[in-house]
Amino acid sequence: MSILAEYRKSLKRIEVEEPPDVYIFRPLAFLFVKTIFRTNITPNQVTVASLFVGVVSGICFGIGRPSAVVWGAVIFGLSIVLDCADGQLARLKKNGTRLGRILDGLIDYVVTIAVYLGLGIGLAPASPRPALWWALLAATGASHIFHSASVDYYRSRFLARVEGSAAAADDDDYRSFKAELDDLRAGKGRRLRKAAIGLYLRYLDGQKKMTSRAAGSGAAGQAGADAYCARNKAAMRGWTLLGPSMGGVLLIVCAVVGRVDLYLWGRIVVMNLWAAVMYVIQFRIDRESTEETAL
Repeated sequence: MSILAEYRKSLKRIEVEEPPDVYIFRPLAFLFVKTIFRTNITPNQVTVASLFVGVVSGICFGIGRPSAVVWGAVIFGLSIVLDCADGQLARLKKNGTRLGRILDGLIDYVVTIAVYLGLGIGLAPASPRPALWWALLAATGASHIFHSASVDYYRSRFLARVEGSAAAADDDDYRSFKAELDDLRAGKGRRLRKAAIGLYLRYLDGQKKMTSRAAGSGAAGQAGADAYCARNKAAMRGWTLLGPSMGGVLLIVCAVVGRVDLYLWGRIVVMNLWAAVMYVIQFRIDRESTEETAL
């Protein structure tokens, strides 16, 4: 198998991949994966490494000096590379775990919190209006969560429908993880796993409620896989522009040039406007699919 073919095998379907991942972060992650492929390093260990690197990035931002902010941006980019690498390693070695999926999602949010706290602690004191800076950070963080949850939901739904599943992937996850949590609660110990699964289920609950309120029922009919892909792949690519890697590139660039404020406004204004556009587009696609199914 050629290197290019192996790289493509390490990716998800191209329709759901974010452009910065395909052209920047995943190629770098693939080089890292090839380096460690024959070792005993597991995807979960790479996930934990991305957590530590992401927290270090937040600490650098928290120092607040221009040079430290630049280092924070570089290290944050490294955490994104590691976040990509864990999934690529799991796909190539075919050794991904259910717990790994949970850890990957939860750690992304822990890193996000660390970075935003660092930006507040490090840069708010230098702002002429520190309270406004913190308010902007809070609005940016809320927008970040909203965007990530939306992309996750529609990515999971797209993959499930295109791969022939009758139900959305998040519904399958919810049922299986709920059953596992019920079994764990019936016994003793394994508190960390109970807590992780419980948090993940709450995340899926919030994600589904948020997306259903913003886009209607979310039903997309029972069109065949090819028809569903053809109808939704352009919209899916639009959703990927709201993904965490896209926002990560914006943060890195703005931090390097010393204008983190542009990142905050970009998240709050530009990306939220784009999210509104995408919900309108997706709602129309879903409605048309539902109407066609009813005929």
